[in-house]
Amino acid sequence: MMIELSELQDAAQKAFPADGLVPDRDVSWKLIAEMGWLMIDLPEADGGLGLGRDALATILFEQGRVLSTAPLIPALLALQAIVASPDLAGREDWIGRICGGEYVPLNLLPGSASVQADGTLAGRITGVFEADMASHVLAGLPGRYVLIPNDAPGVTVTERPLWDRSRRLFDIALDGFRPDPALVLAEDEAAARVHDRISPAAMVALAADSLGGASAALDLTVEYLKTRRQFDRPLAMFQALKHRCADLKTHIASAEALLWSRCIDDAASNIDLGAMKAMATDTYFMVVEEMIQLHGGIGLTEEHQSHLFLKRALLNMQLCGSADNWREAAGRQALAKFAG
Repeated sequence: MMIELSELQDAAQKAFPADGLVPDRDVSWKLIAEMGWLMIDLPEADGGLGLGRDALATILFEQGRVLSTAPLIPALLALQAIVASPDLAGREDWIGRICGGEYVPLNLLPGSASVQADGTLAGRITGVFEADMASHVLAGLPGRYVLIPNDAPGVTVTERPLWDRSRRLFDIALDGFRPDPALVLAEDEAAARVHDRISPAAMVALAADSLGGASAALDLTVEYLKTRRQFDRPLAMFQALKHRCADLKTHIASAEALLWSRCIDDAASNIDLGAMKAMATDTYFMVVEEMIQLHGGIGLTEEHQSHLFLKRALLNMQLCGSADNWREAAGRQALAKFAG
């Protein structure tokens, strides 16, 4: 597997070189579909590559390094939910369509909807990335997962203004929407099982994206310190700045070690993986804060690329459960284990 992972990493770096930050979304999406990355962690029985979470993390780490605009994470999670669905009509057809490049995202922020007296749904689905290019949205709602056509009666798609210019976020408003029974993936206990199936992949994906971004941000900072001169010497020669960069590298290395170990740990709980994601996003934010400071005056300008990393880091902290929520859950799990 190590050889396969290195091949994946090499392919990702060639397809998305480090000097091409925020690549074009539509071009990137077409390239991702052609390279088969949507099938990375799809079971072989369903026509996928079956490479596991470490392969998923390898691809998304490199996507995070270039601040990818392609919505690979929500598409992969939707695909996993469809694979885990016991009741979806035309399941194999949906898998083939998505692997072929049809975009169907899962919402990455909590959604809510209530069943009205006439059987329709009313509510709001939040955290839908790039909904303008989607045919359907896989809505993860309390107690159910359902595919919603974007052009269905009672469905309104509205873009939410976002600081992070590398991604576009949409809300889906439901008002009188009547779900097609054939597009309901799971309800009640089955929905809980689908959630437990896709949650580990979500945590790994966001952690990998964050640590890829943190690694790229530190590399750009070190390169800047080598070229910027003060008192006729490169800033990289100053001992205090060397120590700050070394500290950042240590934080990234620690978070990466946790990511790669949890990727292959089948015994890791959802809380363990959520705590890993919290550590990765915290590390991302810390590195980018330092990136801005170490760039001095130019780093404080909004036009500088450091702010692209900062805004992505801030959003990643909130997706699929905030860092505060996961830290609290991890603390409670540790206390329960200690008490037992």
